[in-house]
Amino acid sequence: MDKFEDNCVENDQKALSAQPLHAGQENTVETQVLVTQNTQETADLDAVLPDWIDYLIQHYLPNQASHPAANQLIQQLMQAVEKGDSCILAEDAQIQCLAQMVQHEQTEKTPVAPFIFDSQRLYLYRYWALENALAKQVARLKQQTGQDLNQTQTLNIEKDLLTDPHQIQALHMVCQHNFNIITGGPGTGKTYTLARIIAVLNEQNPNLRIAMAAPTGKAAQRMEEALQAAFKDPALQHYSIIHKHLKPVTLHRLLGLGTRAIPRFNERQRLPYDVIVVDEASMLDLSLAQMLFAAIPQHSKLILLGDAEQLASVDVGAVLANLQDVDALQANRTHLQTSRRFVQGAAIGEFASFIQQQEQQQTTTEVLAKFEHQVVSASELQPIQLTPNMSDVIQLQYLPDATNSAAHWAKYYDQLMYGFQPYVAWLKQWPEQPAEYADWLAQLIRYFDDYRILSAIRHGKLGLHELNQQIELRVLNTLGVLKQGDWYVGRPVMMTYNDYQLGLSNGDIGICLKRPMTEKSQFEVYFPSLDKWVVATRLPKSIETAYALTIHKSQGSEFTHTAVVLENHATEMMSKELIYTAITRAKKVVSLLVAKDALAKALIKRTARVSGLLEKINNHLPL
Repeated sequence: MDKFEDNCVENDQKALSAQPLHAGQENTVETQVLVTQNTQETADLDAVLPDWIDYLIQHYLPNQASHPAANQLIQQLMQAVEKGDSCILAEDAQIQCLAQMVQHEQTEKTPVAPFIFDSQRLYLYRYWALENALAKQVARLKQQTGQDLNQTQTLNIEKDLLTDPHQIQALHMVCQHNFNIITGGPGTGKTYTLARIIAVLNEQNPNLRIAMAAPTGKAAQRMEEALQAAFKDPALQHYSIIHKHLKPVTLHRLLGLGTRAIPRFNERQRLPYDVIVVDEASMLDLSLAQMLFAAIPQHSKLILLGDAEQLASVDVGAVLANLQDVDALQANRTHLQTSRRFVQGAAIGEFASFIQQQEQQQTTTEVLAKFEHQVVSASELQPIQLTPNMSDVIQLQYLPDATNSAAHWAKYYDQLMYGFQPYVAWLKQWPEQPAEYADWLAQLIRYFDDYRILSAIRHGKLGLHELNQQIELRVLNTLGVLKQGDWYVGRPVMMTYNDYQLGLSNGDIGICLKRPMTEKSQFEVYFPSLDKWVVATRLPKSIETAYALTIHKSQGSEFTHTAVVLENHATEMMSKELIYTAITRAKKVVSLLVAKDALAKALIKRTARVSGLLEKINNHLPL
């Protein structure tokens, strides 16, 4: 159940339904399973699912002859939900075995039932309700109109700020519409364009209330860094005052989602902003998207930024991909095409283009031969010295087909340790004077953020747990220190859920250190994205060591060098979106340590989530 174990979207975003339950429905079976889904024990779904299915069948199906077919169909649906599908395709005859467990009517007054059958799609009630609610909100946002902007003034400002035709198109779109989608690959200038759009909007209305948000804390941090860089452009010096008031937050904080997963801002009490920007919109799942869209005021502009080629949300849904396929929304969408991070001929950019061009009909031998010819030849991973103006580097090393010995695995872990050597070396240079500590800490964070290992899975020789243990062992040996409990100076850690008392979000990463002028024996963790120190003993036991991240968790992050590991154990999870997301986290270096079959599968298999959202939106937005 890697998807549930690898859930990087905050648990509290799983509200129990898209709309309040009717009186008397609080104890329905569907509500019971949703409560189960909303807890930390979601990772144990394999254990509780058979009991839940058995309860449903015993409770609803007196005819024992239909029990095997019903059990199989429910398991099929739950496995699809685990993969991110909101439903499965089914025929009328197939669902007869579910009897009164399934509801056929599709109206606003449809009662809560465990399952809904709608347009040949079988849903859990929760996801059918979420799709319906989200489709209505999309239609509302598409049809709402805001303040007319001075087009002459906009054009005059535009001449000084933008030259790329697609970026200019995005500016015009936002000036004309309240619902806006700006997509583009890495380095195509999504944040660059956004900064200029905000400058134009603010020029025409200096009193605009602007909100910036992203699905995770790490993505919000990256958004803030990108905005800071964008507003340093001399062309925006006149507008620099704007940036001082733009502080990206997580969507959970924006919506006021607390421990009960009930948003403070909703359809009845909408967000108090005139412009609402959401970065990394590919990470929006059905539940979070529905809550966000419902909270957008009638007069506000919503701007979604994202790359639909990346992984969809960890939870159910592929909202951004669905939205960009809605014909009636084509006027509300601009796709940026010119990459400035990966210039023409840059190796990582060529790699990303190669991924997008592959077709599934190729064999493993064919696609790998083409990959080695067009992108990089196989060799062995070597240490790479990072320099400010270096050219892109891609390294490829294949794992042997046969089971490897302990010595082989030790060699691979040693190779993956190469990227952390500057970080560990700097840890040894502990500042003797407290006045030197701030500069030392800033450099330590830069070294740590230069490199990360990305894995597709949690378990296995190249899974998250083993990678973190092996790298930690090598770090401790190099430093010559022992752990005190779970802690030591230099341990990087990541939050796995929201802790509202500590003010920490799922995905926030910190480094364990000892501060000068404090108790020498006390470990504290510094969270750079929040500029916040937390005593290590106050952090939850579930906090994870973070030398390696899952590829899902890495979304919204950016590193100078990423090592991407794919073993055959993970072959069934491979997809274009997975490898594309992994390699585009890197600015300069990608090191691949991969099984041949896993890499080939990742290069040719595209993920297509089963959903009825597109059809529901089209029903509400006819051309």
